[in-house]
Amino acid sequence: MKKRSDLIWTLIGLGAVVLSCFLLYRELRNISLADIADSLRAIPASGWLMASTATCGAYWALAWYDRIAIAHLGKRIPWRFITLCSFTTYALAHNIGASVFSGAMVRYRAYRTKGLSPHEIGILIVFCSLTFALGTLLTGGCVLVLQPSLIQRLVEIPPPLSVTIGSALLSLVALYVLGSWRQFKPWTLGKLHIEYPSLPIVGRQLLAGPLELLCAAAIIYFALPAENSPGYLTVLGVFLASFSLALLSHAPGGLGVLEVTFLAALPELDPADVLAALLVFRGFYLLIPFVLSLLVVLGFEWSQWQARRNAVGDS
Repeated sequence: MKKRSDLIWTLIGLGAVVLSCFLLYRELRNISLADIADSLRAIPASGWLMASTATCGAYWALAWYDRIAIAHLGKRIPWRFITLCSFTTYALAHNIGASVFSGAMVRYRAYRTKGLSPHEIGILIVFCSLTFALGTLLTGGCVLVLQPSLIQRLVEIPPPLSVTIGSALLSLVALYVLGSWRQFKPWTLGKLHIEYPSLPIVGRQLLAGPLELLCAAAIIYFALPAENSPGYLTVLGVFLASFSLALLSHAPGGLGVLEVTFLAALPELDPADVLAALLVFRGFYLLIPFVLSLLVVLGFEWSQWQARRNAVGDS
């Protein structure tokens, strides 16, 4: 059943990529590579610097996910190890697709060497996914309440309904905080029993989750031209919508989904400028971390192989 489920989600992801690329082709028939290259060259040095800084902030927040989960488990693991593990996990998962968003295999291989049991690693994986979900709910709810007309860039929904949806998202976050405060019964997911964390842990989750999304959206914002800019809050809202659609579609790296969504939601900007900003995002947030993560995995596996060989030699 698991193999069949993986196959289905893979097919869904490929279908989403094909459909998105078709829609993207229709939008970009009249745009040349030279136009996009000109837009990239027009990005000022300060824009490149701020985009790279935002990338570091996003991956620092992702590493915070793991550190918070480790604190919830009551374990002590060197922060450098946690940071490398988290970076590798998300760099691989963001590029391969949402079906492996949790990066279960990478985390399992790494944290087993630090003495965590399979049960504890399972809780850690779910906890990190929960932190991301909380960040999305909190950030999305705030955007919908603060700028209710923003959703009309994508869907014809009246602003009062947008405020209602945003308030509902924030209510879910408040319910989670209440569960932590009053210590509701643990969640049961299969064989996993996940207890509500303490309020200090919840507070860190509600900082780390939004921070990662704010920084990731900032990469695109800083790469867009200042002229006719719709503002950071608009870019953030469109990013949340496009990133959510990419996760739901299971398209590897959100290929095509991000581009179609941004082009549809930012009609006031030159499409070449929008594509250039998304290329910067893909380069900084996806491709460069992906290459670095492969090197980390190779280094880790080499060190494990060396340790096993030395153990055999000593015996």
